[in-house]
Amino acid sequence: MMLHVPNVLTRDQVREMRARLDAADWLDGRTTVGAQGARVKNNRQLPEHGELSRELSQIVLDAVKASDLFFAAALPLRFVPPLFNRYEGGETYGLHVDGAMRPLPGGDGWLRTDLSCTLFLCDPEDYDGGELEVVDTYGTHEVRLPAGDLILYPSTSLHQVTPVTRGARVCSFFWLQSLVRDGTQRQMLFDLDMNIRKLRAQLGDAPEVLGLTAHYHNLMRQWAEA
Repeated sequence: MMLHVPNVLTRDQVREMRARLDAADWLDGRTTVGAQGARVKNNRQLPEHGELSRELSQIVLDAVKASDLFFAAALPLRFVPPLFNRYEGGETYGLHVDGAMRPLPGGDGWLRTDLSCTLFLCDPEDYDGGELEVVDTYGTHEVRLPAGDLILYPSTSLHQVTPVTRGARVCSFFWLQSLVRDGTQRQMLFDLDMNIRKLRAQLGDAPEVLGLTAHYHNLMRQWAEA
């Protein structure tokens, strides 16, 4: 499942974040990946252990956790702290798949990457190229979203960022482990949740709505890992 989550950050939050990022020192993004990724990765990345990265990462994480739509789709258990990247002047990241496991900060174990997230910090008209292309069984999907919006997609997907030929593409990106490991089960729970909300808006807490709500939570008990 790919999902567009709008307005994760406000325009004011994006404006302030971009001002700080545009003045920051960036590293070669190839220093943060393995040998396979380094062959196709050509971008820059904010040093992940720096004070600026930690501050902005917390802002992104707080905003994501406050998004009801994001929570309903992802059912997050734990996150890798958000990171930040920048593409310009032809920079690109060729076709690749994200690593299955990521270390948690402070040596607190590992996270299984069930879902990948890209939060756009620039508008589509600010740059040319730089499409996020996600490949699945239904083809290749191109993503360019307004600043402050997020795309959520399975970490199992092959994906790439095409060369940026004008302007700068600046984003935050991160991974999460879901309470529900199986993507089909997550999709079913999301669809059920969305339909329950629509029915509740029409019918209130009618017996049928309460019955479907109980069904949702009983499926969560069966499928969730905590």
